Amino acid sequence: MERGSVTTPFGRRPMTLGMLSSQIASRTQAERSVDKWKLFRWLCEAKTVVGVSDRSLAVLNALLSFYPGSELAKGNGLVVFPSNAQLSLRAHGMAGTTLRRHLAALVDAGLILRRDSPNGKRYARRSHSGSVREAFGFDLSPLIARAAEFETTSAQLAAERQHLRVMRERLSLCRRDVAKLLDLVRESAPQVDWQDYALLYEHLTGPLPRKPSPADIEALLGSMERLRCDLTNRLEKLLNSGKTDTNDRQNGCHIQNTHPDSLSESERGLGKGSEQILRNDAEASPATALTKRLPRPAPGGAPWSSASADRSTTPFQRPHRKIPLPAILQACPQIADYGPSGQISSWKDLMTAAIVVRSMLNVSADAYDAACSVLGCENAATVVACILERAEHITSPGGYLRELTKRAQRQEFTLGPMIVALSRAKQSAGKEPGGIVLAY
Repeated sequence: MERGSVTTPFGRRPMTLGMLSSQIASRTQAERSVDKWKLFRWLCEAKTVVGVSDRSLAVLNALLSFYPGSELAKGNGLVVFPSNAQLSLRAHGMAGTTLRRHLAALVDAGLILRRDSPNGKRYARRSHSGSVREAFGFDLSPLIARAAEFETTSAQLAAERQHLRVMRERLSLCRRDVAKLLDLVRESAPQVDWQDYALLYEHLTGPLPRKPSPADIEALLGSMERLRCDLTNRLEKLLNSGKTDTNDRQNGCHIQNTHPDSLSESERGLGKGSEQILRNDAEASPATALTKRLPRPAPGGAPWSSASADRSTTPFQRPHRKIPLPAILQACPQIADYGPSGQISSWKDLMTAAIVVRSMLNVSADAYDAACSVLGCENAATVVACILERAEHITSPGGYLRELTKRAQRQEFTLGPMIVALSRAKQSAGKEPGGIVLAY
């Protein structure tokens, strides 16, 4: 089917450098096969970066429907040759002039190539056995050549949308916290000068643009978090100074820590030079430290299962990001190969790589979205990186991720032991790795 190294268009259409570069790129492509509908989904998600419209993608969808089979492969022949009438029918009755305009847009974007016959018609010559020997029409080989580009761009845009959604959620929660803290200051300490905080809050809750950028939301979130921190510190000072009229009878029950030598919930670091993974109880806020001091069951009393039942009734709280990124990359080095340009330098790069790895491990989007909603986007990406490290020992990565999500929702799973186990496995590479347990 090769007619030479370069193919020029028929009629008055001129040859351009873009056409030449597309032909060279498609000729030097690697021998690989790509699912055409999966590639089309990547292209739809990355259409703003590629520079094609939805109508042009509808024409490309019609062209792909004329290719036999679901796998695009160079050895099967990548030239499709439908007539304009048939192509218009599969493009939902698109007019002929509109169809030709969008075909030209696909060629200009470097997604297809023209393989024009001497008279400009589209047809194929077949051998005696019935196989296509030479075809004239539209060549789909640039799609295979740029498949990796479309996949990476699609993953990056998905990570950016997810990051933007998380920032908006955090901003909504922070607004709610500040509003209720202001109401608390007004009710409990009306003599305190809180008008400046209220004016600042009204200024920060002004209308956002219709499509705010991630930088705008991050800047607004930072200002709102600083305001929340100032209000919290002001209320803590009021509590410590005794200005609010409270006593033990108003609290209803006074909780005491009768076991000061109880085990700390913090975990060990990852070794020399590593950062601390979890905070100690002494470094936590007073409210957090109070909730961690649970009384032990008295001798002869109710079994410990009742405490577990009480814990099940506690409202679920999404875990915060506690493990530093260098510690994750030290324990899970393979995830760096799937980051942008083969490296990970930020949490956003880690989430981008996790989306690529999730697709590679055949983990469904529903399972990953559920993990993000329970664990948080950063922690869910960390779990995917850990699963990648132990992929050869995990039969069903999707089922494993769903099980970890359920355990995290019951507050029975934390990321610290998983990272520590993988880090110890890297340090003792000569030992038998079969006994490493990922989750606790």
